[in-house]
Amino acid sequence: MNSFTHHPNPAIRKLKDKRYDSFKTWSGKLERQISNLRGKPNSVGPAAQKMDNNKDAFPVDRYFDALEGPELETLRPSEEILLPDDKKWPFLLRYPVSSFGICLGVSSQAIMWKTLATSPATKFLHITHDINLVLWSISVALVVVVAAIYLLKLIFYFEAVRREYYHPIRVNFFFAPWIALLFLAIGLPNSVATTLPHALWYVLMAPFLCLELKIYGQWMSGGQRRLSKVANPSNHLSIVGNFVGALLGASMGLKEGPIFFFAVGMAHYTVLFVTLYQRLPTNETLPKELHPVFFLFVAAPSVASMAWAKIQGSFDYGSRIAYFIAMFLYFSLAVRVNFFRGFKFSLAWWAYTFPMTGAAIATIRYSNEVTNVVTQALAVALCAISTLIVTGLLVSTILHAFVLHDLFPNDIAIAISDRRPKHSSRGGHHHLKWFHRRTGSSEARDIEHYLKFVNSDCKDVEAGFDDSQGSDGSNNAKPQLQEH
Repeated sequence: MNSFTHHPNPAIRKLKDKRYDSFKTWSGKLERQISNLRGKPNSVGPAAQKMDNNKDAFPVDRYFDALEGPELETLRPSEEILLPDDKKWPFLLRYPVSSFGICLGVSSQAIMWKTLATSPATKFLHITHDINLVLWSISVALVVVVAAIYLLKLIFYFEAVRREYYHPIRVNFFFAPWIALLFLAIGLPNSVATTLPHALWYVLMAPFLCLELKIYGQWMSGGQRRLSKVANPSNHLSIVGNFVGALLGASMGLKEGPIFFFAVGMAHYTVLFVTLYQRLPTNETLPKELHPVFFLFVAAPSVASMAWAKIQGSFDYGSRIAYFIAMFLYFSLAVRVNFFRGFKFSLAWWAYTFPMTGAAIATIRYSNEVTNVVTQALAVALCAISTLIVTGLLVSTILHAFVLHDLFPNDIAIAISDRRPKHSSRGGHHHLKWFHRRTGSSEARDIEHYLKFVNSDCKDVEAGFDDSQGSDGSNNAKPQLQEH
């Protein structure tokens, strides 16, 4: 038994536990090399051996094979993980990138209350500017704390961060810290500063450009991470930053830069919107039931309406079209609120609150142009709903953190093995196992299989199906039994 198991301090035992070396930045390689030079044997865990042998890009198909759920966070029964599942892991390993969603939820509230206090249509509410100042200060503190903790994770557990980046859902949350910084700039209280330097906008938008060149390029170029395969409502996080950046840039008096990002965002939002609406058989990560993640549909058109209004100088027809699309999506989800029950609480839910806040802010801007009792009442109602949702999430977060102590459970999504486990036969008997079939992806593979046999003489796909059958007329594409 290793000596770390006898250490009186649990934190020290975790730090010395060799089973976590595979996720550390240096993966224990330096320690093993020094031990080898000294002629001392150094035990290496099986996880470290596996990860040392394969440091390439983690294949996206492994996430689909090993995980399930709307956020791909639950391990399938037939899979195994590299880290111990009977103990609580070190805190940094359990700290997900989706924690930045808290910053999005609170900082967007600061913008909403600033808009309520400064808009002519809501002057009758007599909202004080102090609320904006308090929320903005809390948002700054949250961004600093959350970013500092995740930076420590990046330093000490780089492999865990790398696996989050390759996760088809988590990768979208890498836009969240930069969106939060844009929110802080937009929600800046007038008592702190009234103007911002133009250089700040270019600094904040540079990470967006780098991430988008990578992510959008994967969507377009095909392969494992083509959009038709990984499309999920969380992809809106990678889109909405373009409109938030355009809104901030236009507010600062910039011209070409905001229009550039608005155009990029609009083009890719249109493609993503159509892809998600079609629910193609190849959409392997698209939830089959309604989930809070669907509120991200509202984010892009809401912010786009305000960004275009700021670029044009008025809430014109283009802005109203985007706003009305956002309202339709908002209410189409709101009337199905009962279907959102029964889901396990997740920190990622914080990221799903800012679209509702964005819809409320857009309604305030719209009521400034079309001022009447209906638009003013709608603005107040949406602001109240947004505030109640954020307050409810805050209470739930505190409850899970300090009462239930399960706010940061073991992050199974980053600990899956790089290949499917082998199931050996037991007792010398041969076991029959169905080929692994997933709804959607298996259909796509069947179609691709059939199309390989389609020649120029085939008039339709069914002719190709007939050609793919054997000479005895049996269909080889049906599920088969594999003998071990």
